Amino acid sequence: MMNQDHILRASQDDEMESLVLHDDGDGGINSSGNLQQQQPKSPESPFNSFLDPPSYAEAIFTSFDSNGHDQTLEQSTRPGSESECMQILVSDPQEEQELTNSLVPGGSLYHTYLITTRTDKSEFGVRRRFREVVTLSERLSEAYRGYVIPVRPEKSSVERKVMQKGEFVEQRRVALEKYLRKLGSHPVIGKSEELRLFLEGQGKLQLVRSTDVASRMLDGAVKLPRQLFGSESVAVDLNDVAQPAKSGRDLLRIFKELKQSVTNDWSAAKPLVVEEDKEFMEKKDKLMEFEQQLSNVSQQAESLVKYQQDMGETMGELGLAFVKLTKFETEEAEFESQRARAADMKNVATAAVKASRLYRELNTQTIKHLDKLHEYLGTMLAINNAFSDRSSALLTVQTLSSDLASLHSRIEKLEVASSRIFGGDKSRMRKIEELKEAVKVTENAKICADREYERIKENNRSELERIEQERQSDFQSMLRGFVVNQAGYAEKMAAVWEKLAEETATYSRDSS
Repeated sequence: MMNQDHILRASQDDEMESLVLHDDGDGGINSSGNLQQQQPKSPESPFNSFLDPPSYAEAIFTSFDSNGHDQTLEQSTRPGSESECMQILVSDPQEEQELTNSLVPGGSLYHTYLITTRTDKSEFGVRRRFREVVTLSERLSEAYRGYVIPVRPEKSSVERKVMQKGEFVEQRRVALEKYLRKLGSHPVIGKSEELRLFLEGQGKLQLVRSTDVASRMLDGAVKLPRQLFGSESVAVDLNDVAQPAKSGRDLLRIFKELKQSVTNDWSAAKPLVVEEDKEFMEKKDKLMEFEQQLSNVSQQAESLVKYQQDMGETMGELGLAFVKLTKFETEEAEFESQRARAADMKNVATAAVKASRLYRELNTQTIKHLDKLHEYLGTMLAINNAFSDRSSALLTVQTLSSDLASLHSRIEKLEVASSRIFGGDKSRMRKIEELKEAVKVTENAKICADREYERIKENNRSELERIEQERQSDFQSMLRGFVVNQAGYAEKMAAVWEKLAEETATYSRDSS
């Protein structure tokens, strides 16, 4: 994963600061041995010259990074969006103690984060802990099935144990800020009541959290015996039919859908309801291929970042070695030729140090732009989650269709058996009436399931269109930023070495 951990360490600079050198150039090492920050020149207008093209080295510090790319990272709405411009910041982590009713003194510690939301009209802040972020994520997943909802940061206890506390907290802060900004930029989620309550509601989060899995499974276990032995209707509850069976409130439904999924996978018979949207299936296959290609490019981008990091470190170490050699030559010099040689080595040291700094700056920019590749890997995971919502809804429709077919078959068999008895079989007739009632309830449930399935399909369709448009814009911005910075820093590095070549031009004259 490309992040700030890849940015080069500047430990060599600290060692250089104690050395005494002098540089008359526009940056490098001054008389105190300190590394000078090269000040960017004021960009000249490209219209001042009809011969030379504008310099990329100036573009990377002016029109693009300062006024374009960085600002888009802070905004939670995209250009052209009808949503109100919203900026979300996560800051000021504070450690707090869990309040419990336990008689044992003390309790577990956790961190809260100040979440500040700024809009065109107002600014407000709330304190939230990670558990509340999990609650928000669960509610959004339930309420907006079929949408490509950004994936929340993982709650990793392993990383917390192996990382320094401050490092872990800062990493989580950055991840939460990025996650909330993505939620805010979503055209539907960004306007949701759930997100508004999370960002604006003071005190404890007022969102009703889903009942935990253990409680849901316990409810289902209590109902299951009554369902199996016929003391409770086997039909799906209309209020729950639109929700996934994995909620666990109806174990019988879970078993039925599991059986239906196995039948779909292993049976040669075609299910009563199948995915017939060929265009969607083609898009799904292409997205799977795109994800593989994206993963490959992301890995190569990681390699580039590592290479630039190694080059920067190596240049820094080379510069430091020449600095020490220069110091030695200067202190031990007895002849003018030694002093001249020391001056030449000082120039090489200065150029190497400048190149090292430029590689560090370039790597920072590379990480900033190519990290978009890694972000889209997360988007692909969110897309797969949206597709899972669709598959789950289709499975519910298939299961209910299978239930209806089974109920009709049982009714038909009972009617045939009852017709063979003079005057009819009253017990069978009662059972037939019960089954017909179950058919009505199940048909209503299937209508609800069909509507939910169609709704999720439409959400999938609109989300894929949105993401395709955003991908075009994001990748154009990413490529432009990457190319401009590579070209710009190449110009700056070339200028450093060209200056050194001019300073050592006497070597070629002396050798001729």
